[in-house]
Amino acid sequence: MAEANYTYFLEFLLLGLSQDPELQPLLFGLFLSMYLVTVLGNLLIILAVSSDSHLHTPMYFFLSNLSFVDICFVSTTIPKMLMNIQAQRKCIAYVECLTQAYFSNNFAGIDDFLLTVMAYDRFVAICYPLKYTVIMNPRFCGILVLLCWFSMFWISLIQILLMKHLTFSTVTEIPHFFCELAQILKAANSGALINTIFLYVATALLGVLPVTGILYSYSQIISSLLRMSSAASRYKAFSTCGSHLCVVSLFYGTAIGVYLSSAVTHSSRASMIASVLYTVVTPMLNPFIYSLRNKDMMGALGRMMSSLMVETITYFHNICTPKGNLEFNV
Repeated sequence: MAEANYTYFLEFLLLGLSQDPELQPLLFGLFLSMYLVTVLGNLLIILAVSSDSHLHTPMYFFLSNLSFVDICFVSTTIPKMLMNIQAQRKCIAYVECLTQAYFSNNFAGIDDFLLTVMAYDRFVAICYPLKYTVIMNPRFCGILVLLCWFSMFWISLIQILLMKHLTFSTVTEIPHFFCELAQILKAANSGALINTIFLYVATALLGVLPVTGILYSYSQIISSLLRMSSAASRYKAFSTCGSHLCVVSLFYGTAIGVYLSSAVTHSSRASMIASVLYTVVTPMLNPFIYSLRNKDMMGALGRMMSSLMVETITYFHNICTPKGNLEFNV
């Protein structure tokens, strides 16, 4: 009992990207900028989808959910790193570390599932266009999103609960900028075999099943496109998949890079740099990819910004206009 209580007062040391004091201000400014761009960009996507009736379709419903998850994803890691840099400390409490590991793993998995659901949405839209509105009805779309959240809730929870029996040293160093599950398991003194097996099984399932679903969807899409007689129709149909393909390539490319760098080089620094691409750069670039490659999204963002500017000008005009003049004019 005493050992269990003691565990909750453990503190881990997050070594971060660099221990050079001269680089800390640069890292703080860089990651603060990336965090703000990520939050603002994804928030604009959510606002544009919710405010424009033209975007009330399954594709943009899934996109707004992806943007929300990306905001949550970066918010589990970057703020803590910025706080540690600002306070010039590297400590993170045991419970806080497990909480961060749970949510970062949870949101990464939901990202993974949502990309698969979005591929299925494009598959139905191109291969079964006449049945699209019937199959991808609002109730079914809501169920798909809830399944993404529900599945990762339990997978992440089991991973964290299995870690309760692990023991750690009084001073445990984690060579990373956040509490990644694999790094925590490496830092454990003993008893991490079951956790490691479950981690690899879960990672394999979360990698193989979604990738298989995406590959199957796009194989059917390509097959359907080849049967189209008009080149213009093929281009128009496939152009709706362009943004999703870019995001999928970026997401899985950086994710595979994390594991390859860890397995091949055995260098914590190489793995950490790859993790930056996976956890920070990818969520930041997603809004740009979907905005710049999508005319409907660009139009919605333009209309939203124009409306916001008109409302702002009207608001300040009403404030600056004297009431006496208004009454006199009336």
